[in-house]
Amino acid sequence: MDGAVLFAFLLTLFAGLATGVGSMFAFFAKRTNTAFLSVTLGFSAGVMIYVSFIEIFPKALDELTVGHGEQAGTLFTVIAFFAGMVLIGLIDKLIPTVGNPHESKFVESAQDPEDGETIAAKATKKATLSKSAALRLRKMGVFMALAIAIHNFPEGLATFISALDDPAVGIAIAIAIALHNIPEGIAVSVPIYYATGSRRKAFKLSFLSGLAEPAGALIGFLILMPFLTDTLFGLVFAAVGGIMVFISLDGLLPAAREYGKAHHAMYGMVAGMIVMASSLILLM
Repeated sequence: MDGAVLFAFLLTLFAGLATGVGSMFAFFAKRTNTAFLSVTLGFSAGVMIYVSFIEIFPKALDELTVGHGEQAGTLFTVIAFFAGMVLIGLIDKLIPTVGNPHESKFVESAQDPEDGETIAAKATKKATLSKSAALRLRKMGVFMALAIAIHNFPEGLATFISALDDPAVGIAIAIAIALHNIPEGIAVSVPIYYATGSRRKAFKLSFLSGLAEPAGALIGFLILMPFLTDTLFGLVFAAVGGIMVFISLDGLLPAAREYGKAHHAMYGMVAGMIVMASSLILLM
């Protein structure tokens, strides 16, 4: 069990550190590669949706029906699944729009309120931002980092619990979450960089927000593991499925469509489902 716990924790650490990869993309690319982000976000959504309905929900149902009978087990599974959706929905609701990763817009289109020029244009010309614009961007980056850290707690728990049950599923979920953490890293680091001119500060804040992923796994482990009966595992597993479906439908797919053409998001989503299905078949 110790080896399994360590492996699950390392997967969540890998997923969380992908926000730092997003920072590096932001620093070394002149413009956001919107087609790439659209496809990867769609891919992540495809993996999460497929694995939630094909693997996670049925396994949670099996655990709960064995212990409580078919009717009660099915009811408990469905309630836990939607409870996961309600939990992540409440987290979304409590986060201010300015810092919500599901509400983020293109950083390149942000405008300096004093002269109306875009932030990207000023950065290209190495122009000095007004104090109000710099303050606004710094605040945007900090709020974004806090929001992403809050979102990463349940995502870390989802990766951790899934990896404990099935390492192959855990790997797939970790990759999907890592891919969707890349644009989140961009969303944190770019406004901080434009506001302060410091790559180090921008990367540090992005990196710290990603560490909430393994923190969520660690807190989940410390709180749940002493009480992790088959029933509790089934309930948590079903809730994890609900969390991932909500994130995919409310955050990943809308963002994927906004970043690129609608077909890019769909191609990525279908590809994610195919890769997930193929990996599960090969590992049977």
